[in-house]
Amino acid sequence: MMEENKNIFTYIKQVFTVFGIIVLVFVALNLIIGEKTAGYSSLFALGKDGISIAVLCELLLLSVVITAAQVIFLTDRYIANMSMLIRNMLFFVTVMIVMVIMIFIFDWFPVRDVAAWTGFIISYALSMGLSALVTKSIEKIENSKMQKALDKYNGIK
Repeated sequence: MMEENKNIFTYIKQVFTVFGIIVLVFVALNLIIGEKTAGYSSLFALGKDGISIAVLCELLLLSVVITAAQVIFLTDRYIANMSMLIRNMLFFVTVMIVMVIMIFIFDWFPVRDVAAWTGFIISYALSMGLSALVTKSIEKIENSKMQKALDKYNGIK
């Protein structure tokens, strides 16, 4: 992925973009399953009434970690000579490990509940697949733009 010069505000923007997406997902989940899971998970402690400040802070922390992992693994800033497949795998594994740690620390769901872990793994796999699909689409668009610019530069129509 091509990396232009970035400043702190670029990273702050990325953190809040990730945070916004995560919050939107949890708003939707709260509306759908919030009442059923109100006493079960700290993520849904308020049921359909919203997301607690504590959970919002936890999700913001997760957004910071995801953004840091993106910068480390998915840009050429630190790791340029590793294949994108390996870098993507490292990114997803890192984020998953951090999320597992956060599940334990913040009691996002009962850690001895197999159904909860199954749901986590399924939802993480789905989000990972969707993310990979979006990333691949963006990469394809960027490559197409670069090819058109190169063709124009070389005088090819």
